[in-house]
Amino acid sequence: MKRIVLLGMVTFMTCHGLFAQDVLQDNPDKDELKINVFNLLTFEFADISYERLLDEESSFGVGFLVNIGNDEDIFEYYRKFSITPYYRRYFSQTYAGGFFIEGFGMLNSGEEDFLTLEGVGENYTDFALGISIGGKFVSRKGFVAEIYSGIGRNFFSSEFSPELVSRGGVSLGFRF
Repeated sequence: MKRIVLLGMVTFMTCHGLFAQDVLQDNPDKDELKINVFNLLTFEFADISYERLLDEESSFGVGFLVNIGNDEDIFEYYRKFSITPYYRRYFSQTYAGGFFIEGFGMLNSGEEDFLTLEGVGENYTDFALGISIGGKFVSRKGFVAEIYSGIGRNFFSSEFSPELVSRGGVSLGFRF
């Protein structure tokens, strides 16, 4: 009888210890959904991004930008749409937060803002590679704020697409 009670206690303590480790183990959330409020307020771009955290120092994400404003832009080129996959490397003590460097690719399309004989600009579609730097701040409840800026170069430049593209802003969102 003593052996059965002892075996039961050892089994209970072992199982309880295994389950307790699962609960206490640091298991951070791995997904983020953000909106670039700077682009929304300044340029009337709906710029939404999704980011998947790979580990404490790296992540992969994709941003979708659609111009929801009018054609009057302060730049020479009017961007209508872009899709931007990116990879980030973080350099801080926090889990996928703090200072980061980002490499990105950007499929972008828009219209050059010059007037032809017909009175309209020429449309373009191009692909750029670039680099960005920035910082990400994450609260204990999962609120995310980030600021970043970068530049890229279009590679299939027609005479109508811009040579350089920019990437940047202030994004707010949640980690879940």
